[in-house]
Amino acid sequence: MNAPDQGSRKGAFRTDPKLARRVAVKRFLARLVLFAERLTPLFLPPLSIAAVFVSLAWFGVFRQLPDLVRWALVFALTFGFIASFLPFLRLRWPAPAEADRLLEARNHLPHQPVAVQEDEPAFDTPFARALWQEHQRRMAEKIAALDAGLPRPDIARFDRHGLRALPALLLVTAFAFSGSNGAGDLADAFRSKALTSTGPDLRIDAWITPPPYTGRAPVFLTGRNADAAAAVSVPQFSAMTIRMTGGNGDEPALFRKAESDAVEEVAVAAPAQPVGTKAATDTAAPTATDPLKARTHEMKLAESGALSIGSQVWQIDVIADKAPEISFDGTPKRSANGALEIGFAAKDDYGLQEARAEIEPLDMPADATPLYPLPEYKLDLPRHNAREIKGVSSRNLTEHPLSGKKVRITLVARDGAGQEGRSQPHEMVLPARGFVEPLAAALAEERQVFTLDTRAMGRAVALNEALTLRADETIPNLTHYIMIESALARMKLARTTDELKDTSNHLWEIALGIDDGDVSLAERKLRDAQQRLADALERNAPDEEIKKLMDELRAAMQEFMQAMAERQQQNGAQPQQNETAQNTLRQQDLENMMDQIENLARSGNKDAAREMLSELQRMMNNLQAGRPQRGNQQENSQMRQQVDKLGELMQEQQKLMEETFKLDQALKDRMQRGDPGDGEDGEFLDRPPQADGQQPSPTDQMTAEQLREALKQLREQQQGLGQKLQDLQKGLAELGIKPGDNFGKAEQEMQGAGEALGKGQGSRAVEGQGKALEALRQGARDMMGQMMQAMQGQQGQGQGQGMSQGNQTGRDPLGRPRSSSGPDFGERVKVPDEIDVQRAREILEAIREKLGDNAGPELERRYLERLLDIR
Repeated sequence: MNAPDQGSRKGAFRTDPKLARRVAVKRFLARLVLFAERLTPLFLPPLSIAAVFVSLAWFGVFRQLPDLVRWALVFALTFGFIASFLPFLRLRWPAPAEADRLLEARNHLPHQPVAVQEDEPAFDTPFARALWQEHQRRMAEKIAALDAGLPRPDIARFDRHGLRALPALLLVTAFAFSGSNGAGDLADAFRSKALTSTGPDLRIDAWITPPPYTGRAPVFLTGRNADAAAAVSVPQFSAMTIRMTGGNGDEPALFRKAESDAVEEVAVAAPAQPVGTKAATDTAAPTATDPLKARTHEMKLAESGALSIGSQVWQIDVIADKAPEISFDGTPKRSANGALEIGFAAKDDYGLQEARAEIEPLDMPADATPLYPLPEYKLDLPRHNAREIKGVSSRNLTEHPLSGKKVRITLVARDGAGQEGRSQPHEMVLPARGFVEPLAAALAEERQVFTLDTRAMGRAVALNEALTLRADETIPNLTHYIMIESALARMKLARTTDELKDTSNHLWEIALGIDDGDVSLAERKLRDAQQRLADALERNAPDEEIKKLMDELRAAMQEFMQAMAERQQQNGAQPQQNETAQNTLRQQDLENMMDQIENLARSGNKDAAREMLSELQRMMNNLQAGRPQRGNQQENSQMRQQVDKLGELMQEQQKLMEETFKLDQALKDRMQRGDPGDGEDGEFLDRPPQADGQQPSPTDQMTAEQLREALKQLREQQQGLGQKLQDLQKGLAELGIKPGDNFGKAEQEMQGAGEALGKGQGSRAVEGQGKALEALRQGARDMMGQMMQAMQGQQGQGQGQGMSQGNQTGRDPLGRPRSSSGPDFGERVKVPDEIDVQRAREILEAIREKLGDNAGPELERRYLERLLDIR
């Protein structure tokens, strides 16, 4: 450019240097965008060749090709990759004029405002020069705000047929395949085939299956976790399976133990024999001369180490399976009917499979020959595979000959691996049945003599004969005398083990008949029915068998309760009105509990059914046959009435809270969807769609204003509950029981909830009602504690002992917390209500329906089968 041109341009921007810099920056960015547009298409050939090279390596093509063909292919790809960079040599930096045209074209500018900055006027006069400079300044202000935009390489102009998609698709597919065992790597292109594999087409499939009791999923050993720094963690005693196909047929699988550094070869598993084969030779095993057949190697992992197959190495970290721990939770004690009740606490890293109590005699001669084995005492586990367990089991062992003898009790827990944990032993006298009739106790003693040591049958016979020396004075009942004489004849004739056991059972039945009559026999039938049902639940018996056993249990329970009532009538015990109500409630609770057991078992929740059945057994073992003293019956009845009122109050508060919550949710839903009101023909608009055959909810037909009025109408009910709470506190004060602060807090929360309902504030009311309900529960615990202290203070020493066995801390005659009409302190098994059972059935039906649809994937089908516990 000549001197006049430079002077003219400088004159154009002399008045505004900042504007000149902005124009220069815009021009530079435009040249940079133009250079990127020219550079980007040139990368298509080298990137496509590189994608093809990497894809062939990941697919394992280089590993499979002969060396000559492989080197030729590698040379062709390498030469093509280098040659694809030749067009880069012709690449030039865009000229200023090209950048100006780009700015004008991208921003659709007329009159070439960018080129004006380089042009000169045709007449070089002072006025023309000034006019031209002003025109340049205005055009410079215009182009200073221009934007060159992002590069637009227009790759489609260089690849009109879209061939660039093929290398990209090939690369993505190869990347997905690169994690499999048959995948290759980039080094295969430059390695000789003799160094890459010891045999043709070697395929390795390896996986580790944890033991079923751990609940862990199998772990697959792939090329991704091979040679990785992080080890694969698996539980101890997992089964490692390696399946190799192809190769030379003799590739070893070596496992190097971490502790001893010893190398062990994973053994080849024996081939499975088809059904009906006569000899193992009928099925040929894979050999080194037959490499195409699969070879399966199996090994149990007991310790950590490294698995190596050829050039691949997997680090395996074995998590040790600790032995279970178990201990006594309190001291074993005797229940009301003589059953042994043991509380225990146990834990294991993967869950317990079985727990029991070993009972061993302490005062028996070493050479004694007992007729019966040691008693079996199985501890009730709350659920399968529970890692931490705390429970109580009750078993009636009074029929065993060791009852009444000093024994040593040791708790034993076993996990899924067969490991056992033992507790510290506890010595005690095994609870025995307390016979009221001396004659029955004498017969039980005879039975105990020869069942503990069969060699002492002569002494047992002598004891029996001594009973009948003066039968007219000691045995007034002729039937009892005849049965004792028949037992004596059996004792003299018994020789074999079966005959001795039959004689022992006969003596025990005679003793029970003399002492309790039909009550003891009915109790024995009830205990047997409970045990048969427990065994059926343990082995997941079908619903038909469960229903049959439940019918037997109901019949045995009815017979036992009837025998108890008849014995009370024979003893001349006339129950009062309040006692009859309690007995009726007790029977209803038992029937409801058995219904819940059957519903849980048939709905698939066998664990909850077993737990509830165990609780039923404990309740029956704590059944009290005696009656409370009449001196305090009136006061106890008044206390019981207050407890019932509190239970009813809590139930009403719970129902009111649920109703408030439903109305509040309906109001929120109506406000979110808008309040459409009624249509012209009385139709309610914008009603939520209902399922086929489903009746619409009453709240769906109400407007927002109607819902608010419904909330306000609940205020009177809430105020009524508050008044009931005040009356309850007055009644407790009259009985000498201090209501406590929790009832005062509940009354305040009820008052606040009533005010919120009066304002139509459902959320605030629900919150207050929930706090009031919790305060009522806390107050109920305090109230029951004061009641028990008052009752124990009024009773004598003997009555206090009876209370400790059967009616302690607010328990009913069954030795359990009071029924649902009173407060529930969380001390018993959670009994699902009808809504919970119905919901469980609906869920099971939905799972079965989904499982019946064969269109689902295999993984989903297996998951649904595990939910239903199909075996």
